[in-house]
Amino acid sequence: MTVRRLFVEKRQGFFDIPAQQLAADFIETFRLTELKTVRLIRRYDIEGLSEEEYKAVRDVVFAEPPVDVVYEEKLPDFPKSRSFAVEYLPGQYDQRADSAAQCVQLVTQKTRPIVRTATVVVLVGDIDDDVFARIKAYMINTVDSREASLAKPETLTQEIPSPPSVEVLTEFTGLNKEDLDDFRQQRGLAMSLADLAFCQKYFRDTEHRAPTITELRVIDTYWSDHCRHTTFTTVIDEVDFDQGFFAELMGKAYHRYIDDRLEVYGGKEQKKHEITLMDLATMGMKALKKAGKLDDLDESEEINACSINVKADHDGKNEDWLIMFKNETHNHPTEIEPFGGAATCLGGAIRDPLSGRSYVYQAMRLTGSGDPRRPVGETRPGKLPQKKITQEAAHGYSSYGNQVGLATGQVTEIYHEGFVAKRLEIGAVIAAAPKENVVRQRPAPGDVILLVGGRTGRDGCGGATGSSKGHTLDSLESGGAEVQKGNPPTERKLQRLFRRPEVARIIKRCNDFGAGGVAVAIGELTDGVRVNLDAVPKKYEGLDGTELAISESQERMAIVIDQQDINAFLMAAGEENLEATIVAIVDSRPRLVMLWRGETIVDISREFLNTNGVRQHVQIRVSSPSTENRYVWRVLDGVKACGRRLEEAWLANLRELNVCSQKGLGERFDSTVGAATVLMPYGGKRQLTPQEGMIAKLPVARGTTSTATAMTFGFDPAFMEWSPFHGAVYAIVEAAAKMVALGASAENIRLSLQEYFESLETDSYKWGQPFSALLGALWAQHELEIPAIGGKDSMSGTFMDIHVPPSLAAFAVGVLPARQAVSAEFKFPDSRVYVVPCPKDSFDMPKFKQLRHNFTQIAALIAAHKVLAAATVRVGGIAAAVSKMCLGNGVGISFSRSLQRDELFKADYGTFILEVSRDTDVSDTLAGTGYYELGETTLAPSIVCGQAVFTLSEIERAWREPLEKIFPTEGKSQGTVPPSVLYTTGLRIAPAARYARPRVLIPVFPGTNCEYDSARAFERAGGKVETLVIRNRTPQAITETIDALVRALREAQIVMLPGGFSGGDEPDGAGKFIAAMLRSPRLREAVMSHLYRQDGLILGICNGFQALVKLGLIPYGEIRDLTVDSPTLTFNTIGRHVSCMVQTKVVSNLSPWLSGVAPGTIHTIPVSHGEGRFVADREVIAKMRVRGQIATQYVDPVGNPTLDPEYNPNGSIYAIEGLTSPDGRVFGKMGHSERIGENIAMNIYGDKDQRIFESGVKYYF
Repeated sequence: MTVRRLFVEKRQGFFDIPAQQLAADFIETFRLTELKTVRLIRRYDIEGLSEEEYKAVRDVVFAEPPVDVVYEEKLPDFPKSRSFAVEYLPGQYDQRADSAAQCVQLVTQKTRPIVRTATVVVLVGDIDDDVFARIKAYMINTVDSREASLAKPETLTQEIPSPPSVEVLTEFTGLNKEDLDDFRQQRGLAMSLADLAFCQKYFRDTEHRAPTITELRVIDTYWSDHCRHTTFTTVIDEVDFDQGFFAELMGKAYHRYIDDRLEVYGGKEQKKHEITLMDLATMGMKALKKAGKLDDLDESEEINACSINVKADHDGKNEDWLIMFKNETHNHPTEIEPFGGAATCLGGAIRDPLSGRSYVYQAMRLTGSGDPRRPVGETRPGKLPQKKITQEAAHGYSSYGNQVGLATGQVTEIYHEGFVAKRLEIGAVIAAAPKENVVRQRPAPGDVILLVGGRTGRDGCGGATGSSKGHTLDSLESGGAEVQKGNPPTERKLQRLFRRPEVARIIKRCNDFGAGGVAVAIGELTDGVRVNLDAVPKKYEGLDGTELAISESQERMAIVIDQQDINAFLMAAGEENLEATIVAIVDSRPRLVMLWRGETIVDISREFLNTNGVRQHVQIRVSSPSTENRYVWRVLDGVKACGRRLEEAWLANLRELNVCSQKGLGERFDSTVGAATVLMPYGGKRQLTPQEGMIAKLPVARGTTSTATAMTFGFDPAFMEWSPFHGAVYAIVEAAAKMVALGASAENIRLSLQEYFESLETDSYKWGQPFSALLGALWAQHELEIPAIGGKDSMSGTFMDIHVPPSLAAFAVGVLPARQAVSAEFKFPDSRVYVVPCPKDSFDMPKFKQLRHNFTQIAALIAAHKVLAAATVRVGGIAAAVSKMCLGNGVGISFSRSLQRDELFKADYGTFILEVSRDTDVSDTLAGTGYYELGETTLAPSIVCGQAVFTLSEIERAWREPLEKIFPTEGKSQGTVPPSVLYTTGLRIAPAARYARPRVLIPVFPGTNCEYDSARAFERAGGKVETLVIRNRTPQAITETIDALVRALREAQIVMLPGGFSGGDEPDGAGKFIAAMLRSPRLREAVMSHLYRQDGLILGICNGFQALVKLGLIPYGEIRDLTVDSPTLTFNTIGRHVSCMVQTKVVSNLSPWLSGVAPGTIHTIPVSHGEGRFVADREVIAKMRVRGQIATQYVDPVGNPTLDPEYNPNGSIYAIEGLTSPDGRVFGKMGHSERIGENIAMNIYGDKDQRIFESGVKYYF
């Protein structure tokens, strides 16, 4: 069939928000005055459709008449303009093209067409050659993209030659040392020359044959620092400490480590355990376990993530659960391809505990960057601009988490110029499962290994080895294949599959496909395995045996099951719309064997693989921190420059990059999906006070729980730079103190550490940095009796001659009753504010005995519900902490204690600020803590400190300003809205029949992520819920799914279209995926029959609302073709995803869905969307208002409908949040009313339950 070319552009002026943002970015970045506007046009090349099929899908899949202008075959001439097109490199995953092809198939119910996409950028204005070239270089990241040809291809079908046979390296075993080193460099191997010589000896003397290139690539991957932690397992032969003031302290810590080894291993066994960084990193856990202080540790041969046993409340009963947590880095991938690198950082973090059969329900993101405000012209050769990295990485991580349905509870970016060498990108996740669902068994010969999930491509080939190297200009230019591309809808399917108890319990062992691909994921499952690479599902043809063996394509799992469970597992995978394939057999021989095209291309003994190569040896020298400018007494440079001028210093402090607001960054991440978020990331009625960490309730599938988990982090690169030892100590102190401030007990904290250092080479002083840091971490673990039970190391933070700062971040996890959570914002005027300080000794160490006493007493005060707000003192000092505590609720403070400048502004980890009611006597509980009264909260919105007075408005301006252009928070207000007109006439319909338990149908489309929350809400309300997964992998599956949907629609009283990102909100529009399927003739008829012949109701929230509007069910009450004048939902005016709480007012009682509340009632509801702005012409709005179809509106604090972006975050016309069909049967809204429950979003006040689900169910009573 012929190739059709389609260009789609958002209508200029109102809908082209991304193009407007890009124009503003170009003008700001390149200081352009000549650029008038930018036009952003999506280009689709389509092959495999008939003329009739093309016409059927053009304005349903590829374009939306209300929003888009379509140009067929070629673009018109744009006067005074220059243009270019950008496309992904061949082999890179293109979610827009994939979703478009899937969407078309839903309509045609035939074979998927071939779709290729590109983006055409049109620059209107006088743009010279130099500026044009710089803009193209800025837009096109050659790691994953290229400039696209403007010519249309004759065909999209690629003639892919069959790959050649795997190369046998016939001369390898005879190479001399010099030739061997040349070979290593020419082949781009990460292993050392000594390792390669070891391989040569193995194949020559043990196997007596020449290796294949696949075998060397597999070994290179296996032994990479990323997979086998070779730096951390290097033998430390000698440790010396430089003389200096702090040498005594570090020497004492070292001797404690040596004593620990003796205690843990015993005298004779100690010699078998060599001193390494890994031994040092794990010694705290071993020593505390030996001392009987780690009885909750979950131990097994299968290590997927940190895992602890807990007792959890479930419907009032105690159950045994496992809590798993993991931190993952993608520093190198994010540095060279920010979107994909950050997205797959989270994807990889999720899959580790997921492979342990636990459900991941909350994430934390911690990143390190250079100053993103630096002009692009100052970017080093071979580097992307810091602004581009930080913005695109945020987009990638948030896009993945938002799509997969994972609540991100805290987002923090730390700025340090060392991260220009290489970015820090950490994703930390927490997961849980009933213990009975996690069955761990040793694989037995004859067991089968299945690959389930995504298919294999070239993306990620060499990722493990690439991330293990230092980098140069050349290595960055050639590293494109090392970056994986994420497919979050597939990962969501994996989560659903593994959450099924009957599936989880037949899995003997599981590995995710992270670093190393098939070779490592399957190779690590058992000692003996035979892998059939021909059975590995491929994204496309042309992959050779080596690529199949080491590709790190994402969203894949390797699982071991018994032969008798094959059919059950394959059936369950099919029900979840997942591909599962048998690819390997467990063998009794301890060898890794891989076959391709019937030939053995890998056959290596397990004994050899497990050597991890030649054991490296090193001597370490630890430098002593300088006694000049000791960090614990430092204030930030901007503050220091103000001298004694307190007013200037206070505001300068708030403008520091590591103090200022990151709200515009954090709001991009969905923080409420899962309906388990106990504390919103920003608290108070104005949602401005950052919280100390994140808390979420356990993810029970049904029923309720009061058990919650908390996670915090500690990390200060400037502290680490001065002293890795001290910095690591205070990282743990910071994480633990934050945990106590949140309401958890310090006694049950468990840690996971993250290390990130420059490439160490053989420099003894460089090796001294991680050694010193881990020694400090061990010291803190002992002193606080808090063990680190896991961690992750990344030891390649070098680019040319620049290096990352020494970095050790501590992640702390604790368990607590949700009701005990404490947030950071001041609650009331006339409260007392106390400081509980962290005392220091002469070595700048916390006085740990005192600190542990403080932790205990503060925890007791919180457990007694006597603490109204709690925060810890970090960078920016007491002044910054107090300022942020004031902003959330607009509560001021008057200092009653006079503090010196250093006391106000220095970082003081381990110090607490507590708000306590004036009537509460704390003298007994806080006795011995050294506490003092700092001041009193006030009704006046100001901070009074001595003679200085600051209004909270000027505090807020200073705090918000530094990153506003990087991560905007202030959208453009579109005018005013008339006062609400309440519709009080009531229902126009009545039930034709009564049902004790109305049946509720919830279709689960690829990308849907709110089905669990929605099902729980309906079940609580008394409905009988059926979730039906939309299967679309083949035309037959689509036909079967449509048959099932038609049957389910006949039987259901209620249909719920839940939120999510169906099809990833692609192609270039939300809700299209759902709307395309429901427009098929049989489903259109079934939906209309459900509504008007069967007396049915329909509810759509967020993505479901978008689909209802794009079907025409809202506002017309029928599925109809859209026109240019049809209402729609489109991009938020701020041009990004927004996740926060909003106030909405019920303004109509037309619909049964709102019969449980009175018109005029105001609720506080979470929103999380990127395309929530409702748009319609005045006539449509007027008719809906008169008919009572406008159901809910965004309102300001006094209840007036508003277009102010602070209260109406998407800019929806007439402040519309929810609408109904003319008779009220169909109700759609953007706010996530299903995300409710006891102790949810505790730091945001208001009535959060709109009784929607109860009202829908009670309609049939």
